[in-house]
Amino acid sequence: MTPPTVLVIDHEPDNSDVQKPSILVIDDEPDNFDVIEALLSNQDYRLQYAANGSDAITLLETFQPDLILLDVMMPGIDGIEVCQRIKAMSQWEATPIIMVTALTNKKDLAQCLNAGADDFISKPVNRLELTARVKSMLRIRRQYQQLADFNTRLEAMVQQRTAELQRMIFQDRLTGLPSRTSILQTLAENLNSGESSVAVVMLDCDQFKLVNGSFGHAVSNQLLIAIADRLQQHLSPGDVLARMGEDEFCFLLNRIRRKADLEPCIQDIFRSFNTPFIVANCEIFISVCIGAALGDDVDQRPEELLQDADTAMYQAKVRGKGSYQLFDRRMHQAVLARLTLENDLQRALEQQEFILYYQPIVNLQTLKVAGFEALVRWCHPERGMVSPGEFIPCMETTGLIVPVGIMVLKQACQQLYTWRQRGWTDLTMSVNLSVRQFASPTLLADIDYALAETKVNPAHLKLEITESAIMDKAEVAITLTEALRSRQIQISVDDFGTGYSSLGYLHRFPVDNLKIDRSFVNQIQVGNRKYHVVDTIVALSQQLGLSVIAEGIETTQQLEWLQRLGCEFGQGYLFSKPLSAAEIDAAFPLGLEAKYSHLATQPLGSMKGVQFKPGQSSQEGSQKSGRN
Repeated sequence: MTPPTVLVIDHEPDNSDVQKPSILVIDDEPDNFDVIEALLSNQDYRLQYAANGSDAITLLETFQPDLILLDVMMPGIDGIEVCQRIKAMSQWEATPIIMVTALTNKKDLAQCLNAGADDFISKPVNRLELTARVKSMLRIRRQYQQLADFNTRLEAMVQQRTAELQRMIFQDRLTGLPSRTSILQTLAENLNSGESSVAVVMLDCDQFKLVNGSFGHAVSNQLLIAIADRLQQHLSPGDVLARMGEDEFCFLLNRIRRKADLEPCIQDIFRSFNTPFIVANCEIFISVCIGAALGDDVDQRPEELLQDADTAMYQAKVRGKGSYQLFDRRMHQAVLARLTLENDLQRALEQQEFILYYQPIVNLQTLKVAGFEALVRWCHPERGMVSPGEFIPCMETTGLIVPVGIMVLKQACQQLYTWRQRGWTDLTMSVNLSVRQFASPTLLADIDYALAETKVNPAHLKLEITESAIMDKAEVAITLTEALRSRQIQISVDDFGTGYSSLGYLHRFPVDNLKIDRSFVNQIQVGNRKYHVVDTIVALSQQLGLSVIAEGIETTQQLEWLQRLGCEFGQGYLFSKPLSAAEIDAAFPLGLEAKYSHLATQPLGSMKGVQFKPGQSSQEGSQKSGRN
């Protein structure tokens, strides 16, 4: 009787059977299967029989074997070819195959291994050897499956993490809006498609840090979400709203070709901020500054268009809260010039391009030089002398004024020490402190180091501090000025009368001098209101025991009037413009006798003011080393 082609030995497997290792036995002799079944009867395996290679390959999907026992010598397709076919299939290449053969020749055994077999066992089959080899191959199979499962889980984790990273890159986590990367991608797609009728509108919340500092991050985050929700109401089909940074948002508006098309959108956005935001049971009013750029060039890169809108927004913020600015090419040139200036200033500090000039401070009663004010100058290697009005505001903004200010202090102290060593023993040196310097946490340490390094007597040093710097944080300023006075350093309030009204605090500040701003001195005339301002400042100083220094003296009439008021000191072009140390040495070779006695040789009131060279102004040199 012919044996069946396929013989299933086990009963229909239940759930517990499915968990058992499955072994597929491929042999053209059913008796050989019976032998293997008997030898493995004490093992918890599930066996299935196939009489030839073709039937075995058909059974792979339904039986899902964990191990294959394959006879080598079979009619039709022999075991070598069957092994090759199974191993060629990716889903079965990892399934271990043990070749069962009566062949013992090393060449035949090598052929089995070359076909992809994992092991072999010789006929007649021995129980001990069969059991050991089957267990070994199943153990390897389990390890491979565990590794495959681990790789599957790992791949799933990687895919999940990749999706999360994609969301982080292309979506703002807080508001759910597209990110900067996302809007750049969308803008690039629009421009690449030849669509240039787009507008980029950048929006920045005014004083958001104040809200953050007052209410905390949790409320600030709720406010940002509320702002995002309100801004989305202005989106038309195809438009995009993205969050660019902490309190910056960006619209990508389609079908905007002209400024006239854009203006209604901008005004709608502004009007939406007229209504307060209700966050944490609080009404919070927020205003915004807006900058916009039109995509009028199909060859324009998305980064450039985004940068143009950002530049316009920066210009709007400079103009003040609630401002709007549309980008034009001049803004780009201005920003580029500003960046160039900042880079040049950084290099100037490293290359020691900053130098000091000194303007004499004169005792108005004796006309004797009493001291000098140190003024910083920048000798650019290509541009020559750069106006202080151009570079000092930039240094203030960037914070470069702090290291430059320390450099000025050291050089001025060193020059003062040199002049006093030559016999100019009564000389004082005035050095300006900028607002940024005055707020520096290392100010006292920097001053102590400069004094120790230059060996200058602190009593001969005057630090000039603007009225606004003192009044910005009055209590802190009082503590700091007291610390400076404890070092015997003199304190002068610069530009007095132009800043805050400090009369209420003046008696509390340990100051020595008040400097009358040139804007009052230049317009001195009877009947002018500023006449009374100067008169009041001088009288107030005398009552408080303070010295008064008048800036910007240009005419003998101003000199005479200040003398009659009892103003003690003055400086200005009537006496001298700011000079280099070498020019001062040449002008006053004796130092000790430095006087402007020629101004007293004519009756006061009959002399004409100093004549300036064409293009020269008394404002030249008035810029301080540490303020605008």
